[in-house]
Amino acid sequence: MAAMASMMMKAPGAVNCGAVKTNSVGKSSAWLQRIQRKRPLLKAFLLQALPKVSTKFGDLFVFSGPAPEIINGRAAMLGFVSAIAVEVASGRDLLSQLNSGGLSWFALTAGLMTVGTLVPLFNGISRESTSQPIFSSTAEMWNGRFAMLGLLALAFTEYVKGGPLV
Repeated sequence: MAAMASMMMKAPGAVNCGAVKTNSVGKSSAWLQRIQRKRPLLKAFLLQALPKVSTKFGDLFVFSGPAPEIINGRAAMLGFVSAIAVEVASGRDLLSQLNSGGLSWFALTAGLMTVGTLVPLFNGISRESTSQPIFSSTAEMWNGRFAMLGLLALAFTEYVKGGPLV
């Protein structure tokens, strides 16, 4: 609503925008007051217009549901970044990292991240509804897919090479 009020503003100071006057900060006081009074009606209209998000366990975890790709993508991003970071810091390859206690730390972190992912989904909040211009849900999806491929490529390259990548 404030964006629409700022679009109506032409210049700072008192400007006449048709029947609505803006104040010195560019906000249309009469227009905003009308919106404030009508806000419950506007919220009800928007809630009816938005598609309903299912919060059933089966609907969230089906093959094409939101949970598997979000959880696997976030786990892959976490795994890829931490595997490369530990490899650069210690010089150990992925298999030796997993054998020396890295698997339990990764499982614990991925479990916490899974719970943090599922709580909004079970509350009916979709990934698209919280998407922002830079940190969009589409960018997260593609980053997760590339991290899955990167983690697989890292493991395969280290297996073929016989040692750490870096």
